[in-house]
Amino acid sequence: MTNSEFDILDELYFVTSFRDLAQKTSLPVPALENGLRTLLEQDYVKCFYPDPDTELAYEVTSFGAIGRDCYYLATKAGLLAHNSR
Repeated sequence: MTNSEFDILDELYFVTSFRDLAQKTSLPVPALENGLRTLLEQDYVKCFYPDPDTELAYEVTSFGAIGRDCYYLATKAGLLAHNSR
């Protein structure tokens, strides 16, 4: 896990919007998107769209179009990976 991915997971103990995540991590948007993609692919994070209560299955092809409108939350596996580092 990279430092950026660790920082992202650090903010996802509760459902968080992309905008809030960008502000809290201070990562450039492309780096944040790449980190989220990696974490989603590893099942360390799940996403919600169009609201914080509706879980959305991660799809590589549609993530670029809606990624900035989603909400995110660390999964149990993601929290374990984050806490074991």
